[in-house]
Amino acid sequence: QVQLAESGGGSVQDGGSLRLSCTTSGRTVSTYGTGWFRQAPGKEREFVGYISWTGGTPNYADSVKGRFTISRDNAKDTVYLQMNSLQPEDTAVYYCATGPRVYYGTLYSIPSRYDYWGQGTQVTVSS
Repeated sequence: QVQLAESGGGSVQDGGSLRLSCTTSGRTVSTYGTGWFRQAPGKEREFVGYISWTGGTPNYADSVKGRFTISRDNAKDTVYLQMNSLQPEDTAVYYCATGPRVYYGTLYSIPSRYDYWGQGTQVTVSS
C-alpha cells in the first residue's frame, strides 16, 4: 500500500522560510515522481512543483519559481519542498502526491492525474 506523509508546516512571517518533507512508503521516490500541490480556503487545489522519477530538474508553477525548490533523498524515500521568501498568498494546506511513473507534457500539474496523496500540512504566512 502506498502512503505519503507530509511534515514541516507551520506559521512564519512574511519573507520567512519553511522546509516541507514528504516521506513515501510502498513506493520508492527514485522510480515514481512526486508532485507538490496546495489548497487555500475556498480555492481549488493548485500545482506547486514536480520532480520526476529520474530526479532531473523539477518543474514549478510560475507563482513559486525562484522561491521554492524541490529536492529528494532517495535513501530516505523523502522529497523536500524548500520554501523561501514566503508571502501571505502562499498560505494554504500543502500536499504531496504520486501517480503514474511517466507524465506526458504537463499532465503532472493536474491533481486528478495522481493516485496517492498525503494528509497535508498547513502553512500560514502572516504579514
